[in-house]
Amino acid sequence: MASSKAPTSRKVAVLLAGGVGARVGLDIPKQLIKVAGKTLLEHTLLALHDHPMVDDVLIMMAPGHLDAVRSIVKQGGFDKVTDILEGGETRNDTTLRAIEAVADDECHLLLHDAVRPLISARIITECFEALERYPAVDVAIPSADTIIEVNPDDTIREIPPRAALRRGQTPQAFRLSVLRKAYDLAVKDPNFVATDDCTVVLRYLPDAPITVVAGDERNMKVTEPIDVYIADKLFQLTGSDAPASRSPEEYAEALAGKVMVVFGGSYGIGNDIAELASGYGATVFSFSRSSTNTHVERRSDIAAAAREVLESAGRVDYVVNTAGVLPRGNLLETTEETVYSATEINYLAPLFIAQEFHPHLQESKGSLLLFTSSSYTRGRAGYSLYSSAKAAVVNLTQALADEWSDTGIRVNCVNPERTATPMRTKAFGDEPPGSLLESEVVARTSLDVLLSRQTGHIVDVRKADPLAAALEQDL
Repeated sequence: MASSKAPTSRKVAVLLAGGVGARVGLDIPKQLIKVAGKTLLEHTLLALHDHPMVDDVLIMMAPGHLDAVRSIVKQGGFDKVTDILEGGETRNDTTLRAIEAVADDECHLLLHDAVRPLISARIITECFEALERYPAVDVAIPSADTIIEVNPDDTIREIPPRAALRRGQTPQAFRLSVLRKAYDLAVKDPNFVATDDCTVVLRYLPDAPITVVAGDERNMKVTEPIDVYIADKLFQLTGSDAPASRSPEEYAEALAGKVMVVFGGSYGIGNDIAELASGYGATVFSFSRSSTNTHVERRSDIAAAAREVLESAGRVDYVVNTAGVLPRGNLLETTEETVYSATEINYLAPLFIAQEFHPHLQESKGSLLLFTSSSYTRGRAGYSLYSSAKAAVVNLTQALADEWSDTGIRVNCVNPERTATPMRTKAFGDEPPGSLLESEVVARTSLDVLLSRQTGHIVDVRKADPLAAALEQDL
């Protein structure tokens, strides 16, 4: 039975980064390995720091590496970070130090492994919400495999029923008073051993109910060398959570005095982004072949657009490229002219835009937003030119986010589900009403990404369940 509802408390996220990375074979802590343009620690810190329910962040780092974290926090502007402390020799020692560092008599404490960089906002929200009713919260997912218990000689002792088993993840969340009391009892036990904090509460406060929040398969822990590769591919292939939308007043405040450049802005998603940003007060310059005779595949046209914007507005804060073409047909039947044209528009254009606008975005600490398609994850017959170029744009996004990480420029990519746009209608004709995502939805998510602090992310925009959509969609 759940305990009585707790009063609203300060919410503190503790980033557990005390590991040394011995199993991944590196001489730096594994949480400082770079994946998808940022260190694992940065990805995880960003998810915790930018969650609207988190008030403060405490980082527990491996001894000898605090300066690296201080640099990350300073450069990233992570102002919710209240302290960076050395972790202990064990996970339990690190938690004890975190408890001692929190001066409150009571607060809501969420502890998360730094090497689980794909934590979702949904899990964080549900953990804090659960603490309103329960004193402790664990995160777990069902086990797809049968779990066996073995004897010291590796013979099977027992095979528990799989339906009752879960695979534990983090975060784990607690009312501080409960976790503090459990550890007070634990440290007096000479036989105390535990691999996680819920075990401590379960063993020493057995009357305190621990509820379970559903985890996520993506919320993996980077432990072995292959995990680094898998995490990198997950960042690339599964997309990230879209940033939270804002109120009209918040959009207006964020865009006041800002200058946005949109290529491909005469119709479809580009036009919707331009109108949305303009409606909230941004100064928007829209370029396209049909409206301004701007050919994105020509560097000279991109440079001319940059000069026009600077002469008029004096700065550039956001650059968006939605321009693209969708050639269909088997490669052997595709003309050389189409090959060059499609490659230049779908891939060379983003390169030219990035090069020409880099100095202006660096000056404003601005944001570059590119677009891909769900076809980038797997080449499809009839779309070889399109899908390969879109895969290249994804890699370009992550490479630039890494290259420009010290400049303050953010580079992200939006991956929309099948969307009702003129380009799609031209390629596929009329499709059943309600089967396509509205371009206005993609535009708002795009604006949220532009305004967010994240970089190197591939943000999915879906009308339905992502797995179902992936199985059903052609592009």
